[in-house]
Amino acid sequence: MAERILIIGACGQIGTELTLKLREIHGNDQVVASDIREGAEELMESGPFELLNATDDAHIRQVIKDYDVKEVYLMAAMLSATAEKAPMKAWDLNMDSLFHILNIAKEGTIKKVFWPSSIAVFGPTTPKVDTPQTTVMEPTTVYGISKQTGERWCEYYHRKFGVDVRSIRYPGIISYKTLPGGGTTDYAIEIFHEALKNSTYTSFLAEDVALPMMYMDDAIKATVDVMQAPSEKIKVRSSYNLAAMSFTPEVLANEIKKHIKDFKISYDPDFRQSIAESWPSSIDDTTARDDWGWEHEFDLDKLTTTMLEGVGKTLKAQD
Repeated sequence: MAERILIIGACGQIGTELTLKLREIHGNDQVVASDIREGAEELMESGPFELLNATDDAHIRQVIKDYDVKEVYLMAAMLSATAEKAPMKAWDLNMDSLFHILNIAKEGTIKKVFWPSSIAVFGPTTPKVDTPQTTVMEPTTVYGISKQTGERWCEYYHRKFGVDVRSIRYPGIISYKTLPGGGTTDYAIEIFHEALKNSTYTSFLAEDVALPMMYMDDAIKATVDVMQAPSEKIKVRSSYNLAAMSFTPEVLANEIKKHIKDFKISYDPDFRQSIAESWPSSIDDTTARDDWGWEHEFDLDKLTTTMLEGVGKTLKAQD
């Protein structure tokens, strides 16, 4: 049996599209999707799938053995807004799952690990504009604390045990193919659905909160690129800053108005406002660009056009 890739958390927002991209690259049978629940029809039918709890060490080990897995992408996590409602559950999921995979890699059973971090590792004391690769963090959310802790453990396992673990700090990810999963940047997906359905949207963030954002295709490209880069080019073993664009809800709404003239937006900030205010407004990702050649493809104009077209087709198919 050939060596395979395992994706844990394959049915989430990023996991779904990452699974399909890796199957396109490596072949359907070479990429094993797994999650605690079943996912989209295309994912389920295009290759092997295992029901798997990311905190179940014994079951993870069994799946890795059964499929002769040599690379693991650990995408399972409880995101920022959801994690604030269940802090201990979020901590256990986000940390236990990582330790299971790092320990399996330390033993030599798997050769390479991808673990995603997030801009949530930064906090109110972090420089907000062009946030550097190495800077003050001090996160204020459960999600951010777990991601910052995870970064330190990834670097430790690489330095101490030689584990080939790679990571990027995702900004807000935008896609029309899968629904958002409880993050603070989810407004940037919801707004397109509501604009097309009702020509109006109420944002849970204030109009002037700028956050780093990225279209899903760029996030997937970065994930694949960092994993395919030669080991000697990966000089950061905590997690790489990653950026594409930054905008506010007002800026995004004005971009949508270029396509939907009567679109209106209102603002009713909730608890996610304070989370957003603790995060950077823009990211300096020079290190990723220099080390392994990261480049983004989608700007705000291309993002808006792609999202309106994609969401429009999805809504039409649902009618």
